[in-house]
Amino acid sequence: MNYIYLWLCMVFFLSCNNLLPDAEKAEGEIEIFPDYKEVAIPCNIAPLNFKLKEPCKAIALLSGKDRQEVRVDSDNGSFQIPEKKWRRLLDASAGGNLSVGIYICKDGKWFRYPPFSIRVVKDEIDPYLVYRRIAPGYRMWNRMGIYQRCLEDFTEETFLDNKSTNNNCMNCHSFCMQNPDRMLFHQRGIHAGTYILADGHIEKLDTKTERTISALVYPAWHPSGRYVAFSTNDTKQDFHLSDANRVEVFDNRSDVVVYDVERHEIVTVPLLSSEGNMETFPAFSPDGRRLYFCSAPAKLMPESYREIRYNLQSIAFDPENHRFGQAIDTLYNAEEEGRSAKFPRVSPDGRFLMYTVSDYGNFSIWHKDADLRLLDLLTHKTDSLLQVNSDDSESYHSWSSNSRWFVFSSRRDDGLYTRPYICYLDANGVPGKPFLLPQKETDYYERSLFSFNIPELIYGKIKVETSNLIDISKYGEAMRLK
Repeated sequence: MNYIYLWLCMVFFLSCNNLLPDAEKAEGEIEIFPDYKEVAIPCNIAPLNFKLKEPCKAIALLSGKDRQEVRVDSDNGSFQIPEKKWRRLLDASAGGNLSVGIYICKDGKWFRYPPFSIRVVKDEIDPYLVYRRIAPGYRMWNRMGIYQRCLEDFTEETFLDNKSTNNNCMNCHSFCMQNPDRMLFHQRGIHAGTYILADGHIEKLDTKTERTISALVYPAWHPSGRYVAFSTNDTKQDFHLSDANRVEVFDNRSDVVVYDVERHEIVTVPLLSSEGNMETFPAFSPDGRRLYFCSAPAKLMPESYREIRYNLQSIAFDPENHRFGQAIDTLYNAEEEGRSAKFPRVSPDGRFLMYTVSDYGNFSIWHKDADLRLLDLLTHKTDSLLQVNSDDSESYHSWSSNSRWFVFSSRRDDGLYTRPYICYLDANGVPGKPFLLPQKETDYYERSLFSFNIPELIYGKIKVETSNLIDISKYGEAMRLK
């Protein structure tokens, strides 16, 4: 008798866990957050955990190739997909689609919504994303850190938290061709300096010279690792009493210079450091023979801040002799286009140049009108990336090493917090629908009080002894540049 009872219990248990409820077809579409409907994802991404906009008892059924299925039951409409099952599902479905069906229970009655699709791309994304987390306000910068997140799971590690360095500011982390072993970042305040990390060696630099406007600011590595292009900026900040763009950040002056890592010296030319123009936001081409930058005619600031519009330009560079060309090419003419360009970044394969445009100015992070643009360097055609942009600001962006993925900062979720979105771009420059960086907890973004700043993709983990970095920061002597 006991065996029959146990057998009946087992049958009942299996039935309850494997059989879907008898459900009526629901009208309309189900709302979920993050919005993972119809997105294109890499085959090595962490589970896309999500929740329903309206909490309720629910079931999510994920189906892929070869009859692979993952079912997740929830009492509150929040779905955490088991990582091992998710990995098997992605492996089986790479190059195809996942189908996600949602069942909800209301007043004791089940309803099923039309399934939505997720495209699983065979092209992998670089497995690590590095970002700074900082409060979204204007003055609370004394609590921040730089972190590295594994995109293949939910592991996040601290690269450097400023509570270990007297709560000073840190910014502008940058990598040489997505290489985790060659990077730099700045610290401002008590332990001021530019820190260059190369194959385990840490160098602290004092980059303010008599020939430059300021210490070195916005960086861009040369692919060889021998040089880093920087801007030098006299930057100011102002605030609006009533304006959609809450903060204005502008330059009174700015130049572009190139730092020779081996010789510890700065080189530039009048075409990059002119009195009549403000040059900023440098970026090298992947072959290292062209330097892209943004430039605007100098005007009286802040009186003329709405009149400042930056061109997107480039100049030849000879890395063997660290010499520059004699002419400047203009890729985006701000006077003709009526908008302002910034943040040029060339894909590692050299095919595409992505940049940001806004109605004016050079600091688009706080401009709601800021959008991404994509220039095909082969056909010279520009894509407005309508599928990628939103009604709020899209700003900083970086590429995966295979040129098939890019990550960018967006305020589309609430207009206040900057969050990282990932987007696919095929070999012809056709983008997929971007998706928000997945988190283990489905309410993570509701609970987080920090913005994600400067998202940078790298193809491996940063390997540095944090205690050694802190010691050099606090007690190391900064090398003066020539």
